[in-house]
Amino acid sequence: MKEYLKLRSWIRLRFSYFFWGLFFMLLSALFNSVSLTAVVPLIDRVFSKKEIVLQKNLPPFLMAKGERFTALLNSFPPLVILKWLLLIIILLLLLKGFSTFYQVYFMRHFGQRAITDLRNRLYGHLQILSLDFFYQGRLGELMARITYDVGLLETAISEAISNLIFKFLTVLLYLFILFFISWKLAFFSLFVLPMLSFPILRIGRHLRKIALLLQKKMADLTTILQEKIGSIQIVKAFTAEEREKAIFSQENEKFFRLMLKQIKRISLLSPITEFLGAGGGAFLIYFGGKEVLSGRLSTGVFLLFLVALFSIISPIKGIATANAQIQAGASALPRIFEILEEKNEVVEKAMAKELPGLKEIEFSRLSFGYQKKEILKDINLKLKAGEAIGIVGSSGVGKTTLINLLLRFYDPTDGAILINGEDIKNFKLKSLREKIGLVTQEPILFNDTIRNNIAYGKPEAIEEEIKKAAKIANIHTFIETLEKGYETIIGERGARLSGGEKQRIAIARAILKNPPILVLDEATSNLDSESEKLVQEALSRIMKERTSLVIAHRLSTIRNVDLIIVLKDGRIEEQGTHQELINKKGLYYHFYQLQGEETG
Repeated sequence: MKEYLKLRSWIRLRFSYFFWGLFFMLLSALFNSVSLTAVVPLIDRVFSKKEIVLQKNLPPFLMAKGERFTALLNSFPPLVILKWLLLIIILLLLLKGFSTFYQVYFMRHFGQRAITDLRNRLYGHLQILSLDFFYQGRLGELMARITYDVGLLETAISEAISNLIFKFLTVLLYLFILFFISWKLAFFSLFVLPMLSFPILRIGRHLRKIALLLQKKMADLTTILQEKIGSIQIVKAFTAEEREKAIFSQENEKFFRLMLKQIKRISLLSPITEFLGAGGGAFLIYFGGKEVLSGRLSTGVFLLFLVALFSIISPIKGIATANAQIQAGASALPRIFEILEEKNEVVEKAMAKELPGLKEIEFSRLSFGYQKKEILKDINLKLKAGEAIGIVGSSGVGKTTLINLLLRFYDPTDGAILINGEDIKNFKLKSLREKIGLVTQEPILFNDTIRNNIAYGKPEAIEEEIKKAAKIANIHTFIETLEKGYETIIGERGARLSGGEKQRIAIARAILKNPPILVLDEATSNLDSESEKLVQEALSRIMKERTSLVIAHRLSTIRNVDLIIVLKDGRIEEQGTHQELINKKGLYYHFYQLQGEETG
């Protein structure tokens, strides 16, 4: 249970609901056992017409009061007692139902509140983790932990723990009844209970190991679904459907085999506990029968003993099932804690401040490496407010890394990025990123309306602002042709739109944010000529009077920027205006020639 107690480090557990649930659980168990204790002797009096006799092992003060009460009951005709019996049964059932309702309500409230808070904590923690965390792991693995593992924990906290406590209380109360009737027979029954506990604990340990394997296998299945459905176009283009079906089927079969192992062990619990319980019960019937025949125990009381004894078997089986669910939840907790304990590589300072108006951006002796691989080395660069800089280089030389460092998705391993002469680490992350508009090579859109996608960076934007941004981005006319216009749902990642349409919506999103710094990461590289022209027109408009960093694949898109830097092996190889670099006939000139552009 220590894994469950560790949850208190991450979420607030509402123990008031738990203790109220515990209170009503105790009442429910009491009414259940009292109904059995009271009803069986009364039935004996009504139908067998035998007098109710108290046990001789009662304390003297209870014996005196009990004798007067039983004498009163024995004085009533059986029909009167039958009427009272029916009223008692109805009353006990009503009280038990009332208690059970509140027991379930408070316990489920406790569990569901804990799981809801845990999901919120998990999602909130994921939002603050650096990009490195998401790039180094599998998205499917992460999704499996948040859905499947949290689901196992939900079952354990919302149902299994309360069931375990309730069944345990029920067993204790039935044991009390057994000792109340005959301590000799009760002691004998205690030798049977450990035999029932052994398979529960033994199988429970196996179930925990299997549950951990199931979680890992579910992560594999989720990863396959995430990757292959997200890349269904490639799967179909390479006619790999049958191969993918075979791969998924193979992994799914492994999950099925593990699930069967779990089912077998859970299924074994019930017959084993039932068999052992019945075996022990047979001996008890034998010894109890001898007590009845010798006159030391009445038939009705012995019947009550047997009913109580065999009533213990069901809650013991319930304990076994609840224990299996708790073990499965416990195996999920370390995988959940692993996410929560993941440290954020980019930490905001305690005294971080708001970023004021932009005057200048400087990359000072900037270096960055990852896993002993140096990506950027000693980058020195300055640009004033309103200037535009083009960034050129082969794939993998660190172009995107440079702008990721500006956005503080990562922190440099050496050197610094300064805004207005001050390290960007001194500014609040929200304040820094609000000043930067990002348009990526692959436009990232959400399965929502066009309106909400454009307004993502400024949810409070009014209709006129959204339409103005769309017009500047050359996408308004297209939106107006759609049946639902700005309320059109665009599908996951904008699946219902062309590349150019998606990119122009992404540009409109950046425009509406109205940032002083604009970052364009090969924003036109994947577009056809017509779309590129429309996008380039839009970009030219929004770059005016903004500080812009443009990573360019097509060099024609950066001919008019103030400065172009050419990266090679993580360093600045060349820098200058377009014409200066052409005249130099270096690496930039080589790239330009490769693209078949006319010089001059």
